[in-house]
Amino acid sequence: MQIHEITKTIEETAPLSLQEDYDNAGLLLGNPNDEARAALLCIDVSEETITEAISKKCNLIIAHHPLIFKGLKSITGKNEVERCVQKAIKNNIAIYAAHTNLDNAENGVSARMAEKIGLKNFTILQPQTGKLAKLATFVPKSHAETLRNAIFEAGGGCIGNYDMCSFNAVGEGSFRAKDGANPFAGSIGNLHFEDEVKIEVTFPIYLKNRILTSIIKSHPYEEPVVDFYALQNVYSKAGSGVVGTLEVDMDEKEFLLHLKKVFGTPVIKHSPFLGRKVRKIALCGGAGSFLTGQAIAAGADVFVTGDVKYHDFFQAENRLVIADVGHFESEQYTKEIFFEIIRKKFPTFAVHFSEEKNRINYL
Repeated sequence: MQIHEITKTIEETAPLSLQEDYDNAGLLLGNPNDEARAALLCIDVSEETITEAISKKCNLIIAHHPLIFKGLKSITGKNEVERCVQKAIKNNIAIYAAHTNLDNAENGVSARMAEKIGLKNFTILQPQTGKLAKLATFVPKSHAETLRNAIFEAGGGCIGNYDMCSFNAVGEGSFRAKDGANPFAGSIGNLHFEDEVKIEVTFPIYLKNRILTSIIKSHPYEEPVVDFYALQNVYSKAGSGVVGTLEVDMDEKEFLLHLKKVFGTPVIKHSPFLGRKVRKIALCGGAGSFLTGQAIAAGADVFVTGDVKYHDFFQAENRLVIADVGHFESEQYTKEIFFEIIRKKFPTFAVHFSEEKNRINYL
């Protein structure tokens, strides 16, 4: 199979449109049309990672953190990023990254953390906005059901825990076919009126091309009318962090010791204990201290994340406990997500877990 087939599969779970504006997710090096022989999964791309890919005969590296994050003005090997680029190109190794798009995906990094901790009924902590759109199209009544189902199958009409959602209004459309047309109804040169249904459906923006293709394929008209509207509604299926509940109450220290075991971290930095039981937990993979306010607003007893700065711990204000488990530690299970996505679609494709270690050491 080709490299783009693997990356497209990942983007079905983590569409690139979900990434933050500052990010650089996607295929960073390599030809998407090259054959994919085997893939190495990692958190960070380093010189050691590329050496490992070579030794395991992998010509594709799938990473969480983008190797190229800022623009490169030269590639002379003066730093590790440039040396990695040189080495990857020399050995014909493609490099792909799924970063904040996987962070923001419904079943992404934070959701996997929640599963490892044992949270139940978790939802997105800070849902995204501006990621939804609405379409309106007009179809003969006789073909309305067929077209609606085609839109639904393409992913349209999902609102929260509901699917196949649409609004339908009956009306009358008119058109006159000109020379060279092949009208579904009416005749060349004559004004025709047709009983039609206006179908309105909301959908995630990243599905626009898929849905439009489906409409064109299923619509009986030679020139179907499709109107698109941008929405500012909250998209509850994508965003930063999650919040959920433990099955049973735990002591604060007991819960942090549970975190140490789950994430294999030798130390957890945290704000002062408040001397109470904890049950509602908010969390965010990576550097998530920007969500402290949302965690407090959600009524969380503990907020779990990484890379919390000294003064950011003060934001707890005795309303919750902030626990920093480490950046790498919080995202280490990302490789499992990549593996499961690829194996589900391509069960015989060779996928390897990198043997990388956390580059941050604790004494």
